[in-house]
Amino acid sequence: MTGRKKPLVILSRKLPDQVETRMCELFDTRLNVEDRPMSRADLVAAVKQADVLVPTITDRIDAELIAEAGPQLRLIASFGNGVDHIDVAAAAKRGITTTNTPNVLNEDTADMTMALMLAVPRRLTEGAEILRQGGKWAGWSPTWMLGRRIWGKRLGIIGMGRIGAAVARRAKAFGLSIHYHNRRRVAPMVEDELEATYWDSLDQMLARMDIISVNCPSTPATFHLLSARRLALMQPSAYIVNTARGDIVDEDALVEMIETGKLAGAGLDVFEHAPAVNKRLVRLAGEGKVVILPHMGSATIEGRIDMGEKVIINIRTFYDGHRPPDRVLPRNT
Repeated sequence: MTGRKKPLVILSRKLPDQVETRMCELFDTRLNVEDRPMSRADLVAAVKQADVLVPTITDRIDAELIAEAGPQLRLIASFGNGVDHIDVAAAAKRGITTTNTPNVLNEDTADMTMALMLAVPRRLTEGAEILRQGGKWAGWSPTWMLGRRIWGKRLGIIGMGRIGAAVARRAKAFGLSIHYHNRRRVAPMVEDELEATYWDSLDQMLARMDIISVNCPSTPATFHLLSARRLALMQPSAYIVNTARGDIVDEDALVEMIETGKLAGAGLDVFEHAPAVNKRLVRLAGEGKVVILPHMGSATIEGRIDMGEKVIINIRTFYDGHRPPDRVLPRNT
């Protein structure tokens, strides 16, 4: 981009310092120093001015917002893996390219999934809270704070993409039997490596698993994929872990089943109506039946920096006249 006017890049949130520093060196960058989420009016103003908008997963970039964009807006370089918050088709119709930051958060998200898989059956946060609050502890007891063993249990993974496979590798090392449901069966060499069993029928897999891990993307097809009907297929001793997107699970139905003892518990890093958290879930967390986290699955310093570097590469490649490496195409394109 040497010798050419630098594009105006507007960031919707604060990014890691070294990412922002590099962006300011390369582009005419407008930062969100206070890290205050942009209002709808802020986003409208941004798309009317920016050459490049850098939103995050909490910004709704729908068709109505895109219709407000000025002719100079040519790139939406999202800081995040998922693009369910962006109407990619509407952007494409306006000649606006969309990019994301895939494949840098796989291991971080898989780590968090495995942590929740351990925390819920083994009652880790419940035990830690007793000591943190100064609760009376008389010492070790043969029958106190008993959880459930995960070694030898069956894990059903919904969505055997990169994250799902990373979860499977970790879970296999912990002695779980790996099962999965996916739109397409994975390559035989991957199945062999993971000793994974494929289930064409999600219903049949749900009925036979001890733990379910949700690792598929949020799309219209996966909205409430785990519906009340499907949740009812699961064993009362089973657990659900969700580090993907909250709307994949019917949250009200999940809460109802845990409250009535029809499911053993859940580990949730995402929520259907985030940032709002269901008060019934909070109560269940207080009772030790669920572990809830504030969308921390990808929250590592290394991961955030890697995401920022991908955003920078996508912008630079685009303005050098080439197709960005992480271009997202409208579905069915």
